[in-house]
Amino acid sequence: MGPVTGQGGTDAGGVLVLAGTPIGDYADAAPRLATELAGADVVAAEDTRRLRRLAAGLGVEVPGRVVSYFEGNEAGRTPELLEALTAGARVLLVTDAGMPSVSDPGFRLVAAAVTAGIRVTVVPGPSAVLAALAVSGLPVDRFCFEGFLPRKAGERRARLAELAAEPRTSVYFEAPHRLAESLAAMAEAFGADRRAAVCRELTKTYEEVRRGGLAELAAWAADGVRGEITVVVAGAPPVEAGAVEPAELAARVADREAAGETRKEAIAAVAAAAGLPKRDVFDAVVAAKRR
Repeated sequence: MGPVTGQGGTDAGGVLVLAGTPIGDYADAAPRLATELAGADVVAAEDTRRLRRLAAGLGVEVPGRVVSYFEGNEAGRTPELLEALTAGARVLLVTDAGMPSVSDPGFRLVAAAVTAGIRVTVVPGPSAVLAALAVSGLPVDRFCFEGFLPRKAGERRARLAELAAEPRTSVYFEAPHRLAESLAAMAEAFGADRRAAVCRELTKTYEEVRRGGLAELAAWAADGVRGEITVVVAGAPPVEAGAVEPAELAARVADREAAGETRKEAIAAVAAAAGLPKRDVFDAVVAAKRR
């Protein structure tokens, strides 16, 4: 077992600062962000050009060394930044928008710093997840964040099948060119009338929040949508386990198979929606074939 460290880490070494950046409006930046930009020895940025624009928007100079830190070089650059931290540097990590590590680069460096006993602190900032939840009009007393759905259709169906019975409100990020396809897949997995909200360009000039059933939203998105997208989906309504007859379970599986799902995916989705173990749905399918 390695050494146990508290929130402050060890006395040796520098400090890693994770800073939330505006998701649209520079005026939303925390005052501490400008202070950290001006005082960091090293600034690791997902996009150095965006960092320069952010600094200019905040009216601050960045005297420290600026390095890129994005998905493509994250693994290779982490040891270099860890070496700087160990030597006593104050390293500021920022991404294009929102909080590092939340569907953005950062986790590798945080994990490495924690393992090395380096202090890790945070500058809170705007969050697309929380902003979308707040304006969605959906219950937010309990929620879960799922990030981006898989790009491949089969993997996406499997993921959504796992989430079909999730009772908490869920939040997703999605690229605009995949939005209609993802909403249609959600409508198929969760039900056409499941309530949802598509939040586009939050805090920006053309901010828009579109609310409705998943099928309705998928039809709207089919015409094309631009901008940064966050999708909020209501949780599954409570179901009475065992209320669906075996013949109906088998019919639902058959319908999903006819629509292109594998039997495994269809059984998982039907079981989740009905609040039943997958084995019960499998047995219903086998019994229906014996008739």
